[in-house]
Amino acid sequence: METGSGIFSVFLLLSPCVCVFNPAQINPLVYDEQLLWVSGVQGEVNTFRIPLITFTPTGSLLAFSEARKLSSSDIGAKFIAVRRSTDKGTTWSPTAFVVDDASHPNGLNLGSVVADEETGAVILIYSICFHRYHCSPASTMMVESLDDGLSWSRPRNLSVQLGVKAFAPGPGFGIQKRLPPAKGRLVVCGHGTIEGDGVFCILSDDHGQSWYNGAALKSIPYNQPKRAQDFNPDECQPVELPDGSIMINVRNQYMYHCRCRIVVRSLDGGLTLPVEEMFFDDRLVDPAVAAGALQKDGVLYFTNPANDKHRVNLTLKWSLTNGLSWENKAVQIWEGPSGYSCITSLDSGSVEDEKYIYAIYEKGRENYWETISFVKIHLFGGR
Repeated sequence: METGSGIFSVFLLLSPCVCVFNPAQINPLVYDEQLLWVSGVQGEVNTFRIPLITFTPTGSLLAFSEARKLSSSDIGAKFIAVRRSTDKGTTWSPTAFVVDDASHPNGLNLGSVVADEETGAVILIYSICFHRYHCSPASTMMVESLDDGLSWSRPRNLSVQLGVKAFAPGPGFGIQKRLPPAKGRLVVCGHGTIEGDGVFCILSDDHGQSWYNGAALKSIPYNQPKRAQDFNPDECQPVELPDGSIMINVRNQYMYHCRCRIVVRSLDGGLTLPVEEMFFDDRLVDPAVAAGALQKDGVLYFTNPANDKHRVNLTLKWSLTNGLSWENKAVQIWEGPSGYSCITSLDSGSVEDEKYIYAIYEKGRENYWETISFVKIHLFGGR
């Protein structure tokens, strides 16, 4: 498939916000960095992986990770770990555990976090028994906090509403639509198992009380074993563009067409993902990994290990054209082993909050799963 610019001409619409800073002045600087979790040294946890980060509707910062009990493997018993900051990442609470799957042979997998600006709730979607290793069936699960991340509800199994399927949300954040179509809708996107892989979205129009299946972009061949160069869209991060469409940045698991990212767009609030709205972004070189994406004040930001073979060189890139093109400049956050990442920002309308974005990522010296690190990035600090 070709990457013709006509498909994405609508991306050139400008953000409706009135910004104090000129996007052309963006010159990011890593302003602060802290290790939030270190694998192998904390009690019952062997490895921390799969970092998520979000601001709550009242401005607290929540960082989540999978706390893998016995090994670094995707399969096995885990906690969902959380740390909370009320001063935008300067200080953090001790680690607390949101969910404990005990000694489950194929425990939970994070996950997407979505903040509901209308109700104040923070919703966390995750899966359990995703790989069906000594367990069945797979389930899509939800917990929520109504007190700014201090306490969490009992897990609720969404499979009653969604049907029984292996669905791994994110990892990253879900969105609440701010613009038509479907203003207010919660949209969480993820992927399936390798055989039945693809991008799948689940939707809620009643603040997470009920969910239903939305868009799907299925792998080819679907529900069959895969091999190199098969079309296999996998882990993904949605963002809402200034025209109300949803752009999803996707892991290209088997490097179909290129060693780069797949990008696809929904025009109807996450109900469909037309193949005509898909392209391969060869400017975003990628080793097949979960990446971070964020739309802020008319600028699209992206983080990943910018390498076509190895998970090293975590890099921040940005686009002034909603992903149609990328600025030639980039900022290296960490040159060494680096894996999954997630980005957030606080959209309070204040001049101070326009200056910063916040990222969380897997960081190591020998292996990328050694630590999970938090960085505060000043968007204009390098000027």
